[in-house]
Amino acid sequence: MISRPLRILLADDEPLFRATIRDLVNATPGLTVVDEASTGRAAVTLAAAHHPDVVLMDVRMPDLDGIAATERITAAVPAPQVLVLTTFDLDDHVYRALRAGASGFVLKSITPPHLLDAIRTVAAGEALLAPSVTRRLIAASLHRYAPRRTLDGVTPRERDVLRLVTRGLSNAEIEAALHISRGTLKTHIGNLLTKLRARDRAQLVIAGYEAGLVPGD
Repeated sequence: MISRPLRILLADDEPLFRATIRDLVNATPGLTVVDEASTGRAAVTLAAAHHPDVVLMDVRMPDLDGIAATERITAAVPAPQVLVLTTFDLDDHVYRALRAGASGFVLKSITPPHLLDAIRTVAAGEALLAPSVTRRLIAASLHRYAPRRTLDGVTPRERDVLRLVTRGLSNAEIEAALHISRGTLKTHIGNLLTKLRARDRAQLVIAGYEAGLVPGD
């Protein structure tokens, strides 16, 4: 658990939007903005300099788009979590952003309390993919772009866990659905991360969709 304030890097080319988010974050106990970037390239440079816990990344960035910047930022070791900011008309970018290493995405119309919750969620290592509208965007993108994949080495129980992770269930919901303990679930998720070479829970969702573990499968 992180005891110090969560350190946030803002990456957006709109000064007014950055100022609004900066004031919101800095007014929230346990969160602080370490710097701001107005271009994708600046975001990459500042992420390397500050080692933030979370980068709020706009998809539409000058100089280097948000997806390319996300890929460079998440290639670092250790890498910060990236929370992508998007709008309804950017559904084609969702899959690309997750493949680039983003841990989740939120609509820019999100309410302030939900944005703060989203920052905390990805900082804790959870994928932010649960809202039904965003799941539909991911599914649509994956059906168009993703190759199918097999789940070699994954046990039947791990496959059950992966299916529920893919569908956006929380840990508590998965535990209840499969009648397993929190420790057992963590073991299964750890095994899945290793076997599927996934960086985090968001990457497990991608693997699940690519394997066809979607609603109605």
